Formats: sequence, C-alpha cells, structure tokens
Amino acid sequence: MIGIDLIAIAVMTFGLYFPRHRRRDLVVAYLVVNVGVLAVSAILGTTTVGLGVGLGLFGVLSIIRLRSSEITQHELAYYFAALAVGLLTGLSTTVNPLIVALVALVVAVVAIGDSPALFRRYRQQTIVMDTAYTDETTLRAELERMLAAKVHRVNVLHLDTVNDTTTVEVRFQLVDGADVARTHESLVR
Repeated sequence: MIGIDLIAIAVMTFGLYFPRHRRRDLVVAYLVVNVGVLAVSAILGTTTVGLGVGLGLFGVLSIIRLRSSEITQHELAYYFAALAVGLLTGLSTTVNPLIVALVALVVAVVAIGDSPALFRRYRQQTIVMDTAYTDETTLRAELERMLAAKVHRVNVLHLDTVNDTTTVEVRFQLVDGADVARTHESLVR
C-alpha cells in the first residue's frame, strides 16, 4: 500500500499538478502532507485507536493548512486528494483491491476535474476598471468589449466615485469576435 500511495502522489504531483500550475512550493506541501498522513495513519491503523482518530487527524491537518496561507480552489483540491490518498493507504496494512480502486478514483477525479481541456474557455478574474460604473448593463458591456468574451457574472467589489474606479470580479467565457459583437449589440438595445 505504501508503494501504491507513493505512485499515486507522484502521478498527482509531478504528472498533473506541477505541469499544469508550476507552483513549486505546493509540490513540497503535497508530498510532505501525503507521506506524513500515510505514516501517521499507518501507525493508527495498527493500534486500537482506529478510524475516528484518523478522520480527526484529517480535519486538524486541514484546518492548520487552510489557515497558513491563501491557496486557490484547485490547489485545495490537490491538497485534500493528497490527504485522502495518504489516509486510504496508511490505514490498510495489506493491498486491498477496494482501496487501490479508491486511490485510483481520487487521482482520476483530480486529473479530470483539473484538466485544461475541461471548460478551457472559461475564466474568472478580478479587474480594476478606470471608470466608476454605477449601471451594471454598461459595466457588463464594457467588460465584454475589453475581454472579448461573454460575461456570465459580474460582482462589484468596490465602487470608488471619488477616484473614478470600479473593482469587479468577473466570470466570463472566451468567444470569437462575432459572438462578442452580437452580445454587445443585444445589451445596448
């Protein structure tokens, strides 16, 4: 089971996460968290303390890591996958087909859910506009023009009428020029 864990975390970290996101500091975090959880849960699996303490450990480690620094949602997914794989493999002393399948399932879900091909034209961004927009329709039209995209959601984070700026969080879909022009025309009407 230790070998299965090490293969799974290596595939997830070096085969999926780092090539896609290039954040070196989290590579170390994922590896250490996974192997640490594996070691602790392996000991817990041999004692009478059992599963309750293992799940408690999962929760405590999650809280500690989440309060340490800000990480994105996809980085959080890798983090929890590293914890899950470590617990699954560490709590079993023998190679169990169900656990092997669950480890493979966790890695496969990370691979599919974080695939660059999945929703590849969708983006989310925080933008500071150089105008104070009080009308959401006008703001949406300007964002679509500026981003050459179909805006799905706009959340005004800060409207500064003194300095004439608007800070927005925008969720959008990249589209070709013709689609943007049609969308802009329909908003203006």
